[in-house]
Amino acid sequence: MKHQPDERTLKDPVCGMLVSRLTAVADAQFERKTYYFCARECRDAFMADPGKYLHPHRQHGVRPKKEMP
Repeated sequence: MKHQPDERTLKDPVCGMLVSRLTAVADAQFERKTYYFCARECRDAFMADPGKYLHPHRQHGVRPKKEMP
């Protein structure tokens, strides 16, 4: 399927499949951001545990914080 030149390709945060806003089967809002999914099952898995699928951005040269036991 051909995409329009201005159509952005986005990655489903659960399975990694590339989708666009037009081809996505489902979407969800989390922390004021919209995420797009290839299937309802991916959306449901994301909404059950968003932290499992979102990786915090880390600046180069900055060590990650150690979690306290």
